[in-house]
Amino acid sequence: MATHILIIDDEKNYLLLLETMLAEEGYAVTTQQDPQLALDYLGESEVDVVITDMKMPHVSGQKVLEEVKKHSPHIPVLIMTAFGSIDGAVEAMKCGAFDYITKPFSNDELLLSVSKAGKLAQAERENRLLRQSLEDRFGVHQIIGRSKAIRDVLDMIGRVAASRSTVLLTGESGTGKELVARAVHFASDRAGGPFVPVNCMALNPGVLESELFGHEKGSFSGAVARRRGRFEMAHTGTLFLDEIGELSQETQVKLLRVLQERTFERVGGTTPVQVDIRLIAATNKDLAAAVSAGTFREDLYYRLNVVQIPLPALRERREDIPLLAAHFLKRYAEENNAEVTEFASDAIDYLTAFEWPGNVRQLENVVERCVVLARSSQISVNDLPPEVKDEESQFKSAVDLLPSKLNLGESLEKIEAALIRRALAKTNFIQVKAAEMLGISKSLLQYKLKKYNISGK
Repeated sequence: MATHILIIDDEKNYLLLLETMLAEEGYAVTTQQDPQLALDYLGESEVDVVITDMKMPHVSGQKVLEEVKKHSPHIPVLIMTAFGSIDGAVEAMKCGAFDYITKPFSNDELLLSVSKAGKLAQAERENRLLRQSLEDRFGVHQIIGRSKAIRDVLDMIGRVAASRSTVLLTGESGTGKELVARAVHFASDRAGGPFVPVNCMALNPGVLESELFGHEKGSFSGAVARRRGRFEMAHTGTLFLDEIGELSQETQVKLLRVLQERTFERVGGTTPVQVDIRLIAATNKDLAAAVSAGTFREDLYYRLNVVQIPLPALRERREDIPLLAAHFLKRYAEENNAEVTEFASDAIDYLTAFEWPGNVRQLENVVERCVVLARSSQISVNDLPPEVKDEESQFKSAVDLLPSKLNLGESLEKIEAALIRRALAKTNFIQVKAAEMLGISKSLLQYKLKKYNISGK
């Protein structure tokens, strides 16, 4: 795709000269003698580089620069000026012009400056496309589901995104905490800045401190140069600290100071580094219990827990499982060029009934496996892994998720009530069919419905 250059000059001879020269170099060129019409054109068209004369009637080159920087700050602007007006060109450089060229200009000098501006424009374009791609992949619309539990999460994202408040995401592993963190970032006014994730559990305490805060040259063995930490990398954007419950006491103290003062020193350094970040933390631990146990600082906990967004386990939003399964099937079918288009209805029943101890991440892995190994365009029960389709394994996975200290009688009653609710749902609340599925009489089912206060329709 050729670099598109808009040239603005009230002198027609210069327009013809520049248009011919740049077109021969392979650029797409648009010329305009009227600066106001040129600004209108900019508002309607994709332009990569602007070349404008400094002195023009009605609208000056300085005004053009200001308007471009106001509405399209990513477009490099080259200023052309007569030799006697260099002071104005220098002032334009201070206001954000990419370069200035004196008239009459050297062709080589002009082409070199345009080439540099074109490369910058290309880099900016690629960066915008990458950012758009990330937003498309990780924006709020990528959080799949229609259950009340997930709608509550989406509502919280919308309400918290516009603020600067620290967010704490809680929930079991695999519930999509990083996806929600990215959605908060891309829905905020920091979307143009970086999103920097750190898995606190993946790094030992010594390495983690250097990763977060950076280090100075010679601060420890192997530190051959100064290195920026994740806090600096996240400047003007969002820092996501996953598994924050794994931080050492020492690192907790340093993190608390950064949250309070927004400054820190690199490892081995003494110069304060100031950052502007939005912090989002996540954990699958009960931090309040960790505070009571003395393993997590209470003051840090309250700094982090400004706005908490609890993420539901997948078994708490079963109605979303078919939607998620279809979403992952489409993604992995495209990635693997597989002609797999759907799940059989009984396969969906098994997926919906499974307890999913690994939550959405486990479901995604199972769907990918099914797509890769499917025997036809439809994924059947036979294509499901044993732990999903085997009823004994399903029951065991459900039991494993229960707390270890339970009253046996109460637990059995809860399981019985849950099985009755599932049978009713699977049979569209037709009690005769539900009783047959459970292997009991209709009258016994009705007794159980009354006992457990379950609506039979």
